[in-house]
Amino acid sequence: MKRLTLTIVIPLTIISFSAITKWWYALPTDAPDTMFTGFPLAFVCEGWHTSLSLQVFMTEFLMDLLIYFLFWFVLFFCIDRFLTKIKTNKIVTTSLWTFAGLIVVFWTLTASNKDNLFYIKRPFEMKVIKTGYKLVWQDIERPDYYK
Repeated sequence: MKRLTLTIVIPLTIISFSAITKWWYALPTDAPDTMFTGFPLAFVCEGWHTSLSLQVFMTEFLMDLLIYFLFWFVLFFCIDRFLTKIKTNKIVTTSLWTFAGLIVVFWTLTASNKDNLFYIKRPFEMKVIKTGYKLVWQDIERPDYYK
């Protein structure tokens, strides 16, 4: 299972973590209405202090990443153990790691913005108004709270 974890589970975790997510339209305490992102916990939102900045909540981020990892690990463990032995092709492994590496580089560059704020835990409460799921290439229009 160690081989499968390194060759398939970790890259699929990174790819699915960045491709499939949930958006949350919420009203934080003493802040403007904000779009949050993350599944199953909201771990990132736009920064309020300057444009193009982010607020990242590390506890929620790590919990989300762990949940994605456990999903892929259990899925491949059950397939490998109970259905059929999984043999990984070198081309598939290389492709997955290349794509996952590009995603990590992109998000590292995004996170390196000096205006981003990183918190251990979200420092405010929020009232969720509306939620939905999206893929990374979909653009979600911000709901109009005042309607």
